[in-house]
Amino acid sequence: MVADRRAPARNHAEIVHSVVQSPVALGRSGFAASWRRSLIHHKIDPALRGEPERLGAAAMAARREASGLLVSIAGPVLDRLARAAGDAGCSVLLTDAAGLILDERVRDGDAGYFHSAGLVPGSDWSEGAEGTNGIGTCLAEARPVVVYRDQHFRAHNTGLTCMGAPVFGAEGELAGVIDVSSTRADMSEGYARLVALTVQDAAQRIEADLFRACFDGARILSTGAGEAAPQGVMLLAIDRNDLVVGATRAARRALGLEAQVMGRLAAVDLLEGGARAGLDGAQKAEMARALARSGGNVSAAARALGIGRATFYRKAKALGLDV
Repeated sequence: MVADRRAPARNHAEIVHSVVQSPVALGRSGFAASWRRSLIHHKIDPALRGEPERLGAAAMAARREASGLLVSIAGPVLDRLARAAGDAGCSVLLTDAAGLILDERVRDGDAGYFHSAGLVPGSDWSEGAEGTNGIGTCLAEARPVVVYRDQHFRAHNTGLTCMGAPVFGAEGELAGVIDVSSTRADMSEGYARLVALTVQDAAQRIEADLFRACFDGARILSTGAGEAAPQGVMLLAIDRNDLVVGATRAARRALGLEAQVMGRLAAVDLLEGGARAGLDGAQKAEMARALARSGGNVSAAARALGIGRATFYRKAKALGLDV
C-alpha cells in the first residue's frame, strides 16, 4: 500500500518538474505559471504532503473579527450556494484575503473527506502554503479559477476539484475567496466549469452587498451592465452633493478612477457619451422609483434619496422627469 501511494505522488511531481523546466510546456499549460511560483518562489515539494497548521480558537476568532463584515454578509450567500452544491457532495468555503478559511458549509456526511484533505476553517490555503489550488491561485492571480484534479501542485491535492472566485472589497482590494470544492472522482471538468459560473455569481453578490454596506447612506448607481457585468460588479457610490465617494474595482478599472479622486469628482463630470447617458438613465429611474414609493410626494422622495427638495426638482428637470 505504501508503494502504491508514493508512486502517483512521484509521477505527479515529475510532471510538475518537467513542465516548469520546459519553455514550451510553460507556454501551453494554463497553470504552468502557478506551478512555477509554487516550485521556484515558494519552494514547495509537489511530492510531499503538507501538514497545514490549523489556527487555535483565539487566533481564529481574531481573524474572523478582522473580516467581520465579509463573514456576516457572505453568510446568507454561502447558505444559498450550499443548498445547491451540497447535493453534488461539495464543500462551500469562504476565505480571507490571505487564503485562510474562515467559514464553511458542508454536509455532515461529507465533512470527514474535506477535513482530512485540510479543507477546514483555520487552515491556510494560500498558494505559498499549498501551491496551485482554487483558493490560493485565485488570490494570486485575482481571477476566477477552476483547478481540476491533477492541475493542483501538490500530489496529495490531485483528488480535489476546486472552483474559486475572488471577492473584492469596497475600495477595490481583494477581500477573500468563495470556493466550492469536490472530492468526487466522477466530477467532470465540464461540470466543474458550470459550477464555477455559480460561484462567480455568488462572489459578485457578496461584493455588491459589501459595497452597499460600506457606503450606507450614499446613493448606489450601476454603470455599464451593473452588477451582472462580465468584467465584474460595476457600482458607484454618490453622496448628497453628487460627488463620487466610492466605486467597485470593476467600475474603477472601466472608468479609470484613482483613489485620490474619490470625494472630489462630480458624478455628472465623470461620464460622457453613451456611458453618461447610462448614468443619467440610472439616476432618472432611481428618482422615478423614489417618487412612486412616496406616492408622488417630492419631499419624501428627496429624503429617501438623501438630497434636498430643490436638488430633486433641479435634477428632475435636467433628466426630463415629470414631477
